[in-house]
Parts: sequence; C-alpha cells; structure tokens
Amino acid sequence: MFVGKLDNTAEQVASIPSEYLTVAFPYPNIATKQQWKEFMDIAPISDSPVPEMDDMMTIIYTSGSTGQPKGVVHSYNTACWAARRSLDQLGINENDRTMSYLPLAHITERVLVELSSYYSGGKIHFVEDLTTFQRDVGHCQPTLFISVPRLWTKFQMGVLAKMPQKKLDTLLKIPFLNKIVAKKIRNGLGINNARLWASGSAPLAPAVIEWFAKIGIYISEGWGMTENSAYGTGSVPFRHDKIGCIGKPYDGVDIRTSEEGEIQVKSPCNMLEYYLEPDKTAEVFTEDGYLRTGDKGVIDNDGYVKITGRLKDIFKTAKGKYVTPAPIEAKFMENPVVEQVCVTGTNLPQPVALLVLSEEAQKKDKASIEASLKKTFEAINAKLESHQVMDRVVVMKNEWSIENDLLTPTLKVKRHVLEERFVDIIQGNYSDKLVWVDA
Repeated sequence: MFVGKLDNTAEQVASIPSEYLTVAFPYPNIATKQQWKEFMDIAPISDSPVPEMDDMMTIIYTSGSTGQPKGVVHSYNTACWAARRSLDQLGINENDRTMSYLPLAHITERVLVELSSYYSGGKIHFVEDLTTFQRDVGHCQPTLFISVPRLWTKFQMGVLAKMPQKKLDTLLKIPFLNKIVAKKIRNGLGINNARLWASGSAPLAPAVIEWFAKIGIYISEGWGMTENSAYGTGSVPFRHDKIGCIGKPYDGVDIRTSEEGEIQVKSPCNMLEYYLEPDKTAEVFTEDGYLRTGDKGVIDNDGYVKITGRLKDIFKTAKGKYVTPAPIEAKFMENPVVEQVCVTGTNLPQPVALLVLSEEAQKKDKASIEASLKKTFEAINAKLESHQVMDRVVVMKNEWSIENDLLTPTLKVKRHVLEERFVDIIQGNYSDKLVWVDA
C-alpha cells in the first residue's frame, strides 16, 4: 500500500493491517516499511504480464452519500472502454491539460482523468494542497476543467467577495469593457484557457450555470456513477437552452426510464458486481441487463436527460405524502448567502430546510441575512404544493465537511448521517420560521 500526504498521517498509517507492505511516497517523515527511494531502487519486473480484459482491474467504493459504501468491481474492459470512449466523446488529445484534485479513489479521477490520459498522452497536474489550489490551477492553465457543484459555488463566492454583484452586472453591460472584465475573472480563476468546463457528482443550480455563462464560462453538466465508470451523459457541446439537463447519452450508452421514473442505463462500461454482495448485485440490475441508477428523471424530445431527484432521497411526511428534496434545495442554492442545504422531513407534518451560510454571508449583519433567507424561503414555498411547503429554515453554525463525516470525498451531503446526528433539531418545536442553532 502506497501512503502519501494525509490529514492524520500517524493515525491513518497505524490503522493499516500489519501484514501489508507499506511504501511512503516522497515524504520521509511517514513511518512505513519502505521509503520511496528504497522502492525505486528495486529492479523492475523483466517481463510484461498482460491481463485478460475480463479480469478484475479494480474495486472502487461508492461515496456513501445514501448509506454504507459498496465495493464496485470493474474489469479492464469496463474501465478502459469508458476511458477510451471519453477521448472521442470529449475530443481529448495529447495537447490537453487536466487538473487532478479530487480523490484518486473516485471513479471520475480514476477513469476520465487518470486512465484516459494513458490513451491521449495529455498532461495531468496535481494539486499540492487545498491551500495552494488557486496557485496550482493558475500554473496548470487547464484546457479541461472538471469540478463539482460545491467548488463552482465557492468560485462564484470568491469572485463576488472581490466584486459585488451590482457592480459586476453594471460592468458586464458595457460594450467592450464587459469582455475585458470577464476575461480578467477567468484569468483570476486560472481557467481562461479551458475549452471545456464541466460539473458532475451532483446537480449544479441552473442559476449558477447562468451566472458563469455571463463571464464566458460555459459549464457542461455531466452524469455518471461508480457503477458505470462515470461514463453516462454530458451536455457537450454546451447548449444554453438545455441548462438544468445532464445532457444526452454518450456513444455506446443506452438510457431509459422505468414506470416509476427511475433512470436505467446499459453500456459495456457497467460494473461486473458489488464485491462480495451478490444480493445487492442482483437488485441493482434488471432482468435485461440495465443498471438501476436510483436517480429519477425524464428524457425530452431531443434525447436530453434531466434528473428530478434521488429515489433514496425522497421522504414521506406524517401526512403520507412524498417529497423530492433536490429541486427545493436547488432553489435555495440560487441565494448566494447559502453554502450548503439539506431539505428533510421524514414523518414530520411539513419539510424542514437545514442550511449552512457561505463565507461571504458570515461577514454580513444578521438582519440582512435573515431578510434574504426569508425572502427566498417565502418565494420557494409560494410555488410548492401544500405537502411540500417547508415549515421552517434552520441555520446551522458549523460547516458540513469531510472531516466531520457530513460530506463524501466528492463533497456531496451525507443525508442519512445529517438526519441521524441532528434529529433533535429537525424534530424540534420552534415558533419562528427562521431558526439559528449552535450545531
């Protein structure tokens, strides 16, 4: 097992089973059985063993956003098929530069970034540390920039912290000057030279996509999952009239919806099985070989797919009515004072929204934040059906993070953990529609 820079190195290394051979990457302070220099001094294997394409290549674990992570088994064929096809689908070649900063254990990094580069010959730049992220992106000047909703929102907040929205709107209306301002912002983010900007892992609020489009960053949403090698759909090329969709099926991918509205997918890059879990493997595949994705969605007349929610996220209120939280959460995320949000309400009379404020919002006075949130809360409720109407908004003090186990490694909210940990707050009796809690 190779060990690199970790958050809690000593503690995490100590948890590795003693029978494992551990090798430290070039960090001499990491206590392992072998250091990188010693490893590099070992004579390489003289022959070149070639595995069968149907052999197991890797086990990649799901994010655990809806429960216990599952080991997804991919063969050389399933993973390499997706990596090779992505080159043609996205036009990737040896001149491309990609930024790698999400966990390498994640399917997108493994297949669409790392493995595809073996075929294309393109360059991958790695982020040294989150604190050097902006510097590293600026050094890389990526031609392909793939991110997740949380980071796109942070980029937006970072821009607005330096230039208020009203001032930006004014500058973008001035001919000639608007292009200069937009380019300066793109350069500041380090992604001016990108020919493709993309977002995945979770839905990105349409308002955020619209905002970036105004400064010349056209974010194509894509969709994939660990179980299908992250090769599913994409809005490539970008179409303004398809904002809110996750795109059309990629070449070689067949997508349909079930009677319940579940998106089901079949392609040569679908996984072989869940590791040591035959029952769950049988459950996730239909009789005719389609993968049940767990996402609800619709397909329009142009073949574009739109996700309307996660089946496992849908909850039933005390009134016996079902609520899909994703569309409501997306509306909250249009408000720049909101950093994170989770709408919940299992067995409650009405749903409740938990949220965390953005860094910029925390610099504002409480009265202005409350006014903004109440306006958003009332505007959303006015368009919801009676059983969906939220009873209140709860403003949480602490950020949800990977470290406190409320986010997955790809920054998706662990809804089940959040609901268990804050059950007293969710089920609490409050007279106000906007509640602040120290949690």
